[in-house]
Amino acid sequence: MKSLKTEGIIIRRRNIGEADRIITVFTKYNGKLRIKAPGVRKITSRRSPHIELLNLSVLTLYNSSRSQVPILTEAQTIYSFDIVKADLKKIGFAFYICELIDKLCPDSQENRSIFYLLKQTLEELTYSNESRVIDEFEEKILSALGFMPYKHPLLDRQAFIEQILEEKLRTRDILPLLLS
Repeated sequence: MKSLKTEGIIIRRRNIGEADRIITVFTKYNGKLRIKAPGVRKITSRRSPHIELLNLSVLTLYNSSRSQVPILTEAQTIYSFDIVKADLKKIGFAFYICELIDKLCPDSQENRSIFYLLKQTLEELTYSNESRVIDEFEEKILSALGFMPYKHPLLDRQAFIEQILEEKLRTRDILPLLLS
């Protein structure tokens, strides 16, 4: 039994049961973690607003010997990227970024450079040209994870990423709609 306090960005969530949710968080010191958040879908939950997608939050987790998934006990939002969430185009790109992180990064493997890249990209997405930010993010994440050298010219980066993943990206279909 151990308690862990960590800072992370919520990149995915999935409802389970009546009131619970499994969230995927990319943390600064523990990499990508899947966490069970019991009771957060209840109206009276105080943790619910702190674990919304794209929130940068401080999370307190409890690891029990019976459960393989850590359990969320406390959450506090540091930054919520409200400008990104308010713009449909920006949030579409943010979901694409989160899908890349979720699919390319292994579970429970510390990678601070990817954490800072994710945080910086979401900050840039707030105020910058979206397509330039996405292009730079794809180049930097592929480079940081060792799939290709930085600034290596590729004709179709998305096809290259899908080849690495051996599956089609779900958000890829909406990207052309966002770029027009």
